[in-house]
Amino acid sequence: MLEGSILQRLEAAHRGGKRPLNFGVYFKNTLVALCHALEDFILESDSPPIVITAFQRGKWYLQEAERYGDLADKSAQIAIMAASDAGFAEHPTSQKQNVALVSLEPTDPVAQEWHLMILSETYTAMVLCQELSASDYGEKGMPENDLERKFYGFWTFEPELVRETVELAIAHIGGYDPQLQKTLTAQVEKITANFGARSRDDISVVVSRVVDYLKHSHDDLSHLEETALLGSPIQEQALDDNLLSSEMQAFLRMAQLIDQADPTNPMAAAEVAAISEAMGQLLDLPAWQLKRLRLAGLLHGLGSSLVTAVQSQDEAPCCPLMPGVQVLRAMPQLRAIAQILTHQTEKWNGTGIPAALAYDAIPLESRILGLVTDFQCRVRQVQTLQEEEDKPTLSREEAMSKALAECQALSGEAFDPKLVETLNLLVMGMQQGMSFQAHQPKIAAGMWLLGSHPVEEELLGVSSIKA
Repeated sequence: MLEGSILQRLEAAHRGGKRPLNFGVYFKNTLVALCHALEDFILESDSPPIVITAFQRGKWYLQEAERYGDLADKSAQIAIMAASDAGFAEHPTSQKQNVALVSLEPTDPVAQEWHLMILSETYTAMVLCQELSASDYGEKGMPENDLERKFYGFWTFEPELVRETVELAIAHIGGYDPQLQKTLTAQVEKITANFGARSRDDISVVVSRVVDYLKHSHDDLSHLEETALLGSPIQEQALDDNLLSSEMQAFLRMAQLIDQADPTNPMAAAEVAAISEAMGQLLDLPAWQLKRLRLAGLLHGLGSSLVTAVQSQDEAPCCPLMPGVQVLRAMPQLRAIAQILTHQTEKWNGTGIPAALAYDAIPLESRILGLVTDFQCRVRQVQTLQEEEDKPTLSREEAMSKALAECQALSGEAFDPKLVETLNLLVMGMQQGMSFQAHQPKIAAGMWLLGSHPVEEELLGVSSIKA
């Protein structure tokens, strides 16, 4: 990373911390689609944001200046950083009162970065990337096709991380325009003072748009392939995989936000995934099913509150469920996961929702996921109740025993008896010292969760990048 760049400073601040940043490599066409999706939601949100963006050069901003005019009408302030080009300051959007241009020096490391930061009371999003250098591309050198340019970084919806990065960007802007720095600082203070006072915008809507834009970008690539405007078949596959990986990342980031909303257990999804996968191993499930079960565990929070009953399993995929589950169905590779999440609240005796399925008609992965999430919730409830009643805190082993007993009492009614027996074996193992590694997934490498075979690291240019 370039010394003194915003990306490098943020990485240094989080290096060695509890939640290190997960970086990936993105092609330009992926970033364009991603930024457009995140920007467009500004037009729908009722909370005017401040937007800070870095375009590298003014000519790239000029390509987007018309849409930024519309964004400015819904924003409190937009600050645009770029190395100046002819016409950079003369465009009508640049003349708007709440649009400020920061002409970067060509030697400024931020002039090699591509940023989008959106901060409002109800919506936060960020793309933070830096273009690969000529040496990062290796012997093949810089790509001839503009769409094949690569950038190293990450993107997120996390409010506090967006705020931290916005403050780094404002400090950098202060070196060029101290008055703009004061204006932006005051706006950030006003916005963050009201964090939590209003309901957050529905991120599933944004994720749906991200997937939609990436799919359109995929269609554009298909057209370029047909007209032979792209490079080798391997490079075409790399572009395609990059789009698919970004779609997967969108869902994982949404699930991550759901976990973070519960400060008592921000690792809930990772724990559910680990225990579900362990149960699958005891049941001797094939590798492809274990991987699907793990992914369903990571995303299980997207389908935790199904409210509409339907008459059959065939009907369930079309019923108006929680938006997060519906969004999953937009991606063919995740339709099986959506089916698992849809039926995780069914009951063994047929009294559950959404389709009142019973016994083996409930997908096996749904039965496992429903039992594991219920068990995990009961463990936490037991521990919380002890604290609220000022009773001695139970050890995790004691809490698991009590939660297991409650699940066993529902065997044959809510839960598959065979799966309850398997859970009993797991709990016995955990009480005797067996542990499950509940790690947050490396979100920027979402392809492995789909069981795909991504292109080699050398092709993506990641092997030579150093922090």
